[in-house]
Amino acid sequence: MIIDEKKLDKLAELAIKTGVALQRGQDLLLTAPIEALPLVRRIAVHAYKEGANIVTPLFSDPEITLSRFNHATDESFDKAPSWLFNGMGEAFDNNTARLAVVGEDPLLLSNQDPDKVSRVNKATSVAYKPARERITRFDINWNIISWPGQAWANQMFPDLNSEEAQKKLANAIFKASRVDTENPIEEWKKHNANLRKWSDWLNNMDFAYLHFNGPGTNLKVGLADGHEWMGGASMAQNGIVCNPNIPSEEVFTTPHCLRVDGEVSATKPLSHQGSLIENIKVKFENGKITQANATKGEKVLLKVLDSDEGARRLGEVALVPDNSPISQTGLLFYNTLFDENAACHIALGQCYTKCFKNQSLTKEEISSQGGNSSMIHIDWMIGSNKIDIDGIKQNGDITPIFRKGKWAQKFN
Repeated sequence: MIIDEKKLDKLAELAIKTGVALQRGQDLLLTAPIEALPLVRRIAVHAYKEGANIVTPLFSDPEITLSRFNHATDESFDKAPSWLFNGMGEAFDNNTARLAVVGEDPLLLSNQDPDKVSRVNKATSVAYKPARERITRFDINWNIISWPGQAWANQMFPDLNSEEAQKKLANAIFKASRVDTENPIEEWKKHNANLRKWSDWLNNMDFAYLHFNGPGTNLKVGLADGHEWMGGASMAQNGIVCNPNIPSEEVFTTPHCLRVDGEVSATKPLSHQGSLIENIKVKFENGKITQANATKGEKVLLKVLDSDEGARRLGEVALVPDNSPISQTGLLFYNTLFDENAACHIALGQCYTKCFKNQSLTKEEISSQGGNSSMIHIDWMIGSNKIDIDGIKQNGDITPIFRKGKWAQKFN
């Protein structure tokens, strides 16, 4: 194997012990592309060493995915395996932990009919609701990590041969995930403490709005009533402290879905469900996107925005400094897990209901406090070294948060 097996094993151990923080007696539901089997096998070893009851892997395969677009009946594109997602929801209700390994070809569906892609995405989003709701409520401990897929590597490094491209992507993943260090678990403890400093400061400031300003962007984002900033390790509703995303450089919260106004331009392309959407620019009025454009993938973007009523409103706003380790690589990963940790971003659709000070809110109370509801949750990047961000309090007082893409505040 051209991928460093020791670091791969460290990534698997980190995913179990720090990422999902698997507890003795828990089941683990794991999804992954079929080529990530070497990593999945190591994850299973570490899961059982930690006392897992049952590890259940579910695999995807790009050839099978493409066979649907090439040969399925037209009716197929409006179907999704609701029985599977209902089962996942039942598993989560029984305290099963969730771990996702991503690494698929980011442009797998780029040459397929956008209408069919949109229909598949919509059907899957509707069917996935039982699982998605439990994840966005943070009912259980969960985690996402990455495998250096060959097609993904070839897309990122087209000038290298396949082996060198995959090796280079693997090393980038290891570095971003902090598994190229002697003790990754200790490194993540330090990193989580640093992220906590910023989320604590933002919570103490209790801003009512954020104002993003830079090239192509003049956006005022209201924050949900009773919102809470989070970042790094967080406690799930089942009482387990886990790191949902590895890597992670963000602090994030829930915006008020009715209080977003202005224009904003994407600073990185968005890779979404096998399609690439470039140079997104949208206008918000009273929280809703009223105009949307993209130089590439615009049809896919517009289909996404028409997914449901909440798809044109925000469910997340996240702050990531331009000098974050992932940003400093200068790489475009074509993968939201990495690209969202290289720049400030916003997400269309479903809010994270855990980002409220009161964790016992009903759906109606979350909505009344500004939390958005949708079948989608799609992050896209709006930060760069040219973006300034101010925090605005309810009384109008303004405090600098970012200047030229970096934190404006300093701690002793």
